Amino acid sequence: MQTYLRGRDLIGDLDFSKDEVETVLDVAFDLKRRRALNELHPLLRDKVLAMLFFFSSTRTRGSFEAGMAQLGGHAAFIESRTTQIAHGDTPKEIGEIFGRYFDGIAIRHVDWGIGNKYLNEVAKHSRVPVLNMQCDIYHPFQILADLMTIVEKKGRDLRRKKMVVSWAYAASYQKPISVPQSLILQMPRFGLDLVLAHPPEFRLMPEIMDQAQSEARRAGVGFEIVDDMDAAFKDADVIYAKSWGALVHTADEKQGAEIIAKYKSWITDERRMKLAKPDAIYMHPLPADRNIEVADGVIDGPQSVVYDEAENRLHVQKAVMALTLS
Repeated sequence: MQTYLRGRDLIGDLDFSKDEVETVLDVAFDLKRRRALNELHPLLRDKVLAMLFFFSSTRTRGSFEAGMAQLGGHAAFIESRTTQIAHGDTPKEIGEIFGRYFDGIAIRHVDWGIGNKYLNEVAKHSRVPVLNMQCDIYHPFQILADLMTIVEKKGRDLRRKKMVVSWAYAASYQKPISVPQSLILQMPRFGLDLVLAHPPEFRLMPEIMDQAQSEARRAGVGFEIVDDMDAAFKDADVIYAKSWGALVHTADEKQGAEIIAKYKSWITDERRMKLAKPDAIYMHPLPADRNIEVADGVIDGPQSVVYDEAENRLHVQKAVMALTLS
């Protein structure tokens, strides 16, 4: 166990070593146990977290607010449009000033080409930890919750388990690519053989792909890229299928929508789930476009773990906050 994470930022998935992520999981499981037993655990009494949102949220806001309260602290919800950011407050000002008001700064900023740069600039000028609630490149807390869920369902030894990270059709908008990118960075480190499936236009950032393949080689696990959803699902242990935008191909919303419309058949339905192993689990970070991205029979079916996955956001976030803000 790595026992000194105090003061650390968590912006990218590889900011924490594998051993440090193991520590986060150990603490998260302990905090989950304590909550189940109704044991008080005010590890961050009188600490205050700034939660700065540039992008709306359901699970992220709810889980961070609840988590800070359960740890004995307080989370201040701040929407960017209610601040003076549009009128001149720079990332330097936010880092310098919020770093003096608060004990930690959590930010969600997914604007393509902007979000991650913003978080890093705030962190450069902050004297307190900066936590990434999702940017345009990474979604580390979602992936920590995903990893915790997979460990709960498949055991701590994940070697020889096949995980599919697949694009899926959704017509709502060009969704961020941060979830699949974080998945392919983190999961190989824990022994999962990874298959990444997507149509040609939905490739991920080349530098992230290089890092992910390097992590897979280091861990001695498989990393395959395919453009066939059926082939990817075959004999899988874990199915993680969600939509993301063709942002690396084009950031234009109209062009992106036209590309997305070409692949309406990329849906996770009961037929596809039967291609995976009988005990395969279905995962999604939510919200999902029902009967477009995933069939009701899958997301509401016995193989779905989406609500356990959503709950585990609470526990891993509490673990990271307890370790970094205390």
